[in-house]
Amino acid sequence: MIAPKAKFHSRFRIVPALLLLGALPLVLGGANAAEGTPSLAPYFEPAGRTPTKPDEDGFIRRWLLLEPIAKPNRTNTVFTGSYVREALTKRYAPGQFDGLPRAGQTVTVEGYRLAWHALDSTAFDVKLFNFAQSLGKTKYGVIFQVATVVDSPRDMVVRMAVGSNSASMWWVNGAETAILANDRRMVMDDVVSRRLTLKKGRNIIRGAVINGPGLSDFCVRFVDEAGKPVTDLTVTVT
Repeated sequence: MIAPKAKFHSRFRIVPALLLLGALPLVLGGANAAEGTPSLAPYFEPAGRTPTKPDEDGFIRRWLLLEPIAKPNRTNTVFTGSYVREALTKRYAPGQFDGLPRAGQTVTVEGYRLAWHALDSTAFDVKLFNFAQSLGKTKYGVIFQVATVVDSPRDMVVRMAVGSNSASMWWVNGAETAILANDRRMVMDDVVSRRLTLKKGRNIIRGAVINGPGLSDFCVRFVDEAGKPVTDLTVTVT
């Protein structure tokens, strides 16, 4: 017979072991969650089904974003005007500049299959770095392509005001509207375009942002002749 003292010790040698075995899945699960791909929140939400408006300051928050295209650069100092134009007007996939992409549509670039995502940004600046990070994609040395549609209630003379990190190019209805060259930090209204006309009805906005090391984001709005934000637009991605 085991002495009472020995019974006490053997029981407590078994119980901690069982507790540790029971806790092991929780520990491993917590480790996996910590190491897993982060959620798109808090930077993005899935685009709603109904059309939206620019925010009160005129910034467009609903966009189609393509998963990043690899374009390795160790530094952003190479982003001269000619470099940016060549890199961002290159045709990486068939139909790249034709019409509007669809959410869920995929393209193949240099053997990699990339998908378009329809998202609403929770901030005025669309955080591309966090978009890539959330999907477990390459964050540095990349090109992001973006698109949206603004529906204007009338023909409207406006200017496009853009900020981006780092360099970028922008088109309205297929016409080049703005280029931001050199190594840039995201500053709202960093470049303001010449006058352009948003036609009554549907206008397709496209952009491309290139970055080497560091964060990537952008912001876009339209301003009137007085420099005030244009907010009476409808924004969709279909």
